[in-house]
Amino acid sequence: MNTTTLILLIIAVFLVVYTFTKRKAGVGVRSISTSQLEEALKSKEGKTFLDVREPGEYKSGHVPGMKNIPLSQLSRRLNEIPKGSEIYLMCRSGHRSVQAARILKGAGYENIINVAGGITAWRGPVKK
Repeated sequence: MNTTTLILLIIAVFLVVYTFTKRKAGVGVRSISTSQLEEALKSKEGKTFLDVREPGEYKSGHVPGMKNIPLSQLSRRLNEIPKGSEIYLMCRSGHRSVQAARILKGAGYENIINVAGGITAWRGPVKK
């Protein structure tokens, strides 16, 4: 392998990694662990906690204090989410909450926090 090929390969790998990490969390979206969510739930002042799973998933078990606004309804229900609050997003594994973060960013929301691993990673109590 010559030097030019090696440099191009390194650049390609860098671009793939960079693109993946930007798409995963989204620009301006913080990710936190479920233990950090547990701490955040202790003081709800100025915070909005959203579970973006579908209603059946939510009813089968959700983190107490999380409001259900399914991803499929999020664009129509933005009026239920205060713009000035910290918005914590959770789903089953973290994929839909990233999509929800993109929708919220596009609608002008700024302080968005994704719960990494979703309800699958949650070890605290669940409400049914």
